[in-house]
Amino acid sequence: MGHASSKRGSVGGDAPAPAPPPSRFTRFKRRLRHPIHGSGSGSGSGPGSEFGNIKNLSEQEFTGIARVEIIGAEMKFKDRWFACLSLGERTYRTETSDHTEKPVWKSEKKVVLEANGPTVARISVFETNKFSKSNLVGYCELNLTEILSQESEDNVDEFQLFDPCSSTTTVGTISIRCFIEDPVEIQRSFARRVLSVVDKNGDGQLSLSEFSELMNAFCSQLNKEKIEELFKRADKNGDDIVDMDELAVLLAQQQQEETLINNCPVCGEDLGKFDNMNDIIHMTLCFDEGTGNQIMTGGFLTEKQASYGWMFKLSEWAHYSSYDVGLHSGSSASHIVVCDRKTKRLVEETIDGKIILSMRAIYQSKVGLALIDAGVKGLLQNLSEKQGKQMNSPESAKDIPKFLEFFKDQINMDEVKYPIEHFKTFNDFFVRELKSGARPICYPDRDEVAVCAADSRLMAFDSASDSTRLWIKGRKFSIEGLLGPETCTDSLRNGTLVIFRLAPQDYHRFHVPVSGTIENFVEIPGYLYTVNPIAVNSKYCNVFTENKRVVSIISTQEFGKVAFVAIGATMVGSITFLKEKGEYVNKGDEFGYFAFGGSTVICVFEKDAIQIDDDLLANSNRSLETLVTVGSKLGVSKKVSDRERAELDFDKFSLTE
Repeated sequence: MGHASSKRGSVGGDAPAPAPPPSRFTRFKRRLRHPIHGSGSGSGSGPGSEFGNIKNLSEQEFTGIARVEIIGAEMKFKDRWFACLSLGERTYRTETSDHTEKPVWKSEKKVVLEANGPTVARISVFETNKFSKSNLVGYCELNLTEILSQESEDNVDEFQLFDPCSSTTTVGTISIRCFIEDPVEIQRSFARRVLSVVDKNGDGQLSLSEFSELMNAFCSQLNKEKIEELFKRADKNGDDIVDMDELAVLLAQQQQEETLINNCPVCGEDLGKFDNMNDIIHMTLCFDEGTGNQIMTGGFLTEKQASYGWMFKLSEWAHYSSYDVGLHSGSSASHIVVCDRKTKRLVEETIDGKIILSMRAIYQSKVGLALIDAGVKGLLQNLSEKQGKQMNSPESAKDIPKFLEFFKDQINMDEVKYPIEHFKTFNDFFVRELKSGARPICYPDRDEVAVCAADSRLMAFDSASDSTRLWIKGRKFSIEGLLGPETCTDSLRNGTLVIFRLAPQDYHRFHVPVSGTIENFVEIPGYLYTVNPIAVNSKYCNVFTENKRVVSIISTQEFGKVAFVAIGATMVGSITFLKEKGEYVNKGDEFGYFAFGGSTVICVFEKDAIQIDDDLLANSNRSLETLVTVGSKLGVSKKVSDRERAELDFDKFSLTE
């Protein structure tokens, strides 16, 4: 994945001499060709901790350290601008520019690349709002492995910035420089900077006493004899004065053989806990400050968090809201962060702040529970019916542009089958169809591969007990309560649970996840609670077992019986199926759609029938939803051998079209 660029830097060089040692570019490419399967991304980093979540990497997992510099941009109007760099679970931002249409930042950041970790970086440009959330104007996506594989010492590229609503509309350009950090030069540079601390007269030379002072401060495990030995190895002419560059080379070589420095001079972190390579990674990332370069600010999970103004920061300081990954309840349930499966990047779900406040009041408190029991259930039903009628009126069509503006970075109109003018009501737009090919089906001829049923935020659990431990906090949730006695069997009761949560901005047509015959449809009446995680994570209500829903059973050859449950929600009173009982369906076929609002599909597989993809289970075990699209791979039948299942690995099927 990535957007086209026009090269500014030159690429080339003379033919190499016979049998030279491999360059760092060659080593980098070799690591890309031979990734180690099964390793986690290890790329998480929470606010305030740049390195705490970076795991101990093996040499096979470590691809390299990339330095990314955002130089400047050319926009179509004047404003005060800043840019964000997002890779995996880390986001960084530049300082804010002057009021101009050609902002210049020259701001850089070093990032670790792993064999199976995120490689697609997103660069986003915002116009500034000091008080609340700044406005996203344009973005581009860069595949760092592709850029850094080019044989160039100085990769300077100019990328097009795309409108968040359309990947074919440009709003400006941005200049970015990317290159690989040379590990040998990193160590030498680090040593030179440490040595410069005691170079009092700045002449680039050190005496034995100056060197000893430094070593005693940073290398407490070295005795006097060892320090003198190191100095004499660099003091070739025996005059007790050593050139600092020569001493830096010696220290870098010695650091590769044994750990000389006990603690990171910047953050005080203990070194030597893992191995030399991980120490160098740590110091390379940590020792940016003091270089004279403009360093991007870190500690953000998403670009939206980085774009918030002082009002959000004040609310965090006052503990009014929190910003983190995982299960939230009560006052902390203020932001919903999910993982984009394609890019392995964290994104914040767009939701109106007033709606969050009302949901917290209703679903995350005993007072709210009392209101629900006292009649809010009926109120939600009446509200949904009234809103449904309004969204079917011709007057509702005027709300479509406002809806698109609110969700402008989460709805791609280039994928929609018809232009906006085609839709006569808001609900016509809400149940919009997509263009042919917009959602490719993973392994369409392999029925042993199940696919995702909806554009949604997914949670997957091997059992109902896992789901209640990690996600569903309703007091009475069970698979039997979800499916009802008419359709629940023993094998389903103890089966695998997959939750597809659709948000209002999503494509609201759901598709068949497996190939088979539809045995029946069972309608279960109920209420219309929201399916937002604020309610699902609440111990005060039972969203999935009390909401209105339709249960269908699909009989398959590869997975046995699969229960497909379409659940209504607040503002969603209408669930429409496009298939009939007794009909044979192929995975990926359109199955039905929801009218206006958020909604959910839950699939229940029989016990030991499916092996859910590892990345989906890993995120779910962190109580982190995964953003998926219709037709992407969900899992493989356990009837398939381990060898065949490995060949059907998620990473081997392109999700980037």
